Amino acid sequence: MAEDQKIPEQKLPGMNRAARFAAVEYADDIGGTLKRIFAYFAKEKLLVISMLAIVLFGTLCGIYSPSLQSKAIDIIAGTQTGSLPITLSLMLAVYLLYSGSHLLQGLFSAKLSQRIVKRMREELFGKIVDLPVGYLDTHSHGDVMSRMTNDIENISNTVSSALPSLFSGVLTIIGTASIMLWYCWQLALLSCATVLLTVLATKFLSKRVRKFSRKRQQLLGQLNGTVEEMISGYRTVVAYNHQDMTTEEFCATSDDLTKAGIRTDIFSGVMGPVMNCIGNIGFVIVAAFGGYFAIHGLISVGVISAFIVYAKQFSRPINEIAQVYGQLQTAIAGAERVFALLDESGEDMKGQALVEDEDATVYFENVNFSYVPGHPVIRDFNLTVPSGKKVALVGSTGSGKTTVVNLLMRYYDIDSGVIHIDGQNIAEVARDSLRKNVAIVLQDTVLFSDTIRNNLLYANETATQAQLDEAVRMSCCEAMLKMLPDGYDTILTAAGANLSQGQRQLLAIARAFVADPRILILDEATSNVDTRTEKAIQSAMQRIMKDRTSIVIAHRLSTIRDADIIVVMDQGQIVEQGNHEALLAQKGKYYDLYMTQFAGFAT
Repeated sequence: MAEDQKIPEQKLPGMNRAARFAAVEYADDIGGTLKRIFAYFAKEKLLVISMLAIVLFGTLCGIYSPSLQSKAIDIIAGTQTGSLPITLSLMLAVYLLYSGSHLLQGLFSAKLSQRIVKRMREELFGKIVDLPVGYLDTHSHGDVMSRMTNDIENISNTVSSALPSLFSGVLTIIGTASIMLWYCWQLALLSCATVLLTVLATKFLSKRVRKFSRKRQQLLGQLNGTVEEMISGYRTVVAYNHQDMTTEEFCATSDDLTKAGIRTDIFSGVMGPVMNCIGNIGFVIVAAFGGYFAIHGLISVGVISAFIVYAKQFSRPINEIAQVYGQLQTAIAGAERVFALLDESGEDMKGQALVEDEDATVYFENVNFSYVPGHPVIRDFNLTVPSGKKVALVGSTGSGKTTVVNLLMRYYDIDSGVIHIDGQNIAEVARDSLRKNVAIVLQDTVLFSDTIRNNLLYANETATQAQLDEAVRMSCCEAMLKMLPDGYDTILTAAGANLSQGQRQLLAIARAFVADPRILILDEATSNVDTRTEKAIQSAMQRIMKDRTSIVIAHRLSTIRDADIIVVMDQGQIVEQGNHEALLAQKGKYYDLYMTQFAGFAT
């Protein structure tokens, strides 16, 4: 049989040889993970059964077609009776059905993988947005994102390519071995010798490909990290004249990456020629011994032709299964990571609604809290924030100011004590109801890649245009909006990268104004605004905070001199409390902070 007449070797789509033997991750609980994965398949029973039926049909066509070829050759040779046109027509039909089944198999497997991954991705994203703030504070954001992207993608690739290949491969091995033994068991056993060579060669080469591929991926990540650091910190690199040193580091890593890449490509490139060489050895064995058996009347010439195809069919799925095994292990490990995140406890959103009335007094009574057990951050904290008053929290870094806000927002639950709003224990209040009544402007401004209008409406979807205009005016954003070509409809690219840091902070303040909350929290809200703009914002804040309970965290004491109450914190406790003049008169901790900033005292 001519080389171009053989059934083509099936390759896993979207994967080169190096990728097929890349580093493999292993799951800790394979059985439990597989059980949960199969639960997703169970929701797509009809699609799964249809796909498996198509795979089975295609495999049977692939096994049956060489027998028709054998019969046609024997008819031509005159060793078997039958109609040659009918046999050739039937053989053509089987080959067409075989090709058609592979097309349908690809379509069904792609549809199945996308449905399963869609459901899994939606569940995972739903879990991420429901995770407690504490989880994201203590886990790498890159790792969480990797579970949504890389791990989900591995599962998708496995469902769409590896599983059909595995099922088809097992059926092909069983069917091909059976028919080869039925035709001539002696020649079948001789053909298995090449299969042994194939397995040994695959094991030897794949081990080395994985080794150098793992090193290449590691070096590639290191190289990308170097480039990212250089670009993000380019001003620092130039300022300290480290261009040459950075270039040397890059070139050294690049050289190592090149060497690892060459070795990976060499061993992965050798895989094909070695497999072809072993396949050709198999053809020689089949031809030599097949001819000997044909001369002695054990088999016909057509059977020899069929054996050549069957020998190729028998070794191909063994290679595929070896390749698929690593992909399956990596996908199962990725699924385990996804399920681990899905099993995390979400925020408890149960509770009663926060009573909304004019009084919004906040009480902290004997509050204790620690992020890590045994290392308290807030200790015996007692504070009253009167309704409609402005309370400022000041203190050195790490004194617990931001933690107080985290506890009020119920990002974390306190260890002991109680926090009241208008006499209502917030531990009994639903988190969504609590947060609906509180607006917060953080030091690290967060805007979304959307229009300015939608970023402002994020705080209050029902806000009118008049409310937006008022918020923009009060937050001193009018001049900025006039400079933008599309005004409110300007798209913030890369979450506001097309604006300055100060402009982004102004928009964040405007968003808080749109929310019109009962309680307003400003955490270093003017830290990135120039002095002139800061003064303008101060006057606007006086209007927005009038008759509104406000908590301001500030390091720049000039922003909180007019606060009704200034609370000085140190090591999670209140050490001083009063207004600006009273605290200066005490000449305590606040006096030291103030004089350090404004009187030139040594820090």
